[in-house]
Amino acid sequence: MERNHPMTGSENFSRTEPQSFVERYPGLQVLSSDPENAEIASRSDLQRLLTPKEDHYVRNHHPTPRLDESDWTVSLTGMVTETAELSTDELREDYATESIPHTMQCSGNGRTFFEPDAGGHQWTTGAVATAVWTGTPVGEVLEAHGVDTDAGWVAVMGGEAPEDGDVFCRSIPMAKMLDDCLLAYEMNGAPLSDDHGFPVRLLVPGWFGNNCVKWVSRIHTMDSMIAGEEWNGENGGPDYTRWQQFRYRIIPEQDDVPTAHTSLETTETHEQLTSEAIDNAYLYDQLVTSLITAPAENAVRDPAEPIEITGMTWAGDDPVECVEVSTDGGETWADADLFEPALGRYAWRRFRYLWYPSSESGDHLIVSRATSERGRRQPATISAPEAGLRGIEDDEFPWNKRGYASNAYQPYGVTVHLENES
Repeated sequence: MERNHPMTGSENFSRTEPQSFVERYPGLQVLSSDPENAEIASRSDLQRLLTPKEDHYVRNHHPTPRLDESDWTVSLTGMVTETAELSTDELREDYATESIPHTMQCSGNGRTFFEPDAGGHQWTTGAVATAVWTGTPVGEVLEAHGVDTDAGWVAVMGGEAPEDGDVFCRSIPMAKMLDDCLLAYEMNGAPLSDDHGFPVRLLVPGWFGNNCVKWVSRIHTMDSMIAGEEWNGENGGPDYTRWQQFRYRIIPEQDDVPTAHTSLETTETHEQLTSEAIDNAYLYDQLVTSLITAPAENAVRDPAEPIEITGMTWAGDDPVECVEVSTDGGETWADADLFEPALGRYAWRRFRYLWYPSSESGDHLIVSRATSERGRRQPATISAPEAGLRGIEDDEFPWNKRGYASNAYQPYGVTVHLENES
């Protein structure tokens, strides 16, 4: 039998926490405690190839539920031959197990660099981290229950919403779900923490974190994206459409409510941002990005000594082809050494550049820009709202109301002060 609402009743979780949110994540900068949102506080901590679970950023839309795994099931409904209620034990024992290293990035990462301020928590650079996620291939589960492959979309619903709250739900293309998505139950070899989706979350490799639904309660295959009266709460149930159709989209200042689409010609974020196929791009795969991790912001260095510049780069579904570094804010560029993808195709890579300053004392803006194997390169800046951009144009990323997805390189740079010690 289909379940029309996710499991969110009081019988499934308690709000009693053994520690406060701050105590659970002492290395993170807390942006809000209700719901819980926190980012990696130091750029130097972004240099690690693998992020410890306790240092991985946390992004919540509703307060973290505390769930009893033995009572938790994932409903499989929609265009399948056999509906099901799958326990976490069944997911672990009845299907294959796979592990995927993945750099997960909140689509609001870098929001604080939008001018004027965009709405939402003001993430700086720390809403990105890399972990090894282990779980059950979604495609295997769907195929075992006779999925109709003509169903173009799979709606994945979280189970954390209060009874009168909007259900966090994302529509993922069937092709992606069959290809490499996981129902993850482990993170870096240990069970998920409550804040990271225990007992099971969706992993969509290479895509923004907003697609990686936590506390998965239902998977519904269908022939369209989630939209319309059946799902928007007008019939008396919860609203499943908010986070798919009206958030996590590029909405310029002049727009009010974006058009709800039932399908897309392309889900590639970059393609949507560089074409006229859609007015308000949806955020799916991550954009090519790099950021400087050292030296630290406002570091003082002796220009007589070489200065090591390091950073991290990733491009979602695509490999990074090269990274360039500029020590004059983007006027001139030099190739950085780009290290191998040590953890896999969906994980970030390190880069390094050794700078021998020849300039006099003063401030220098150090920036990096990455280019993917498909020739997609980071733009320089974020546009002004009045420009009304809907996509990447003229080396500018579009200012948007929620401050989503910017990969502009200037905000991810650091300023270094050169001062001769002699």
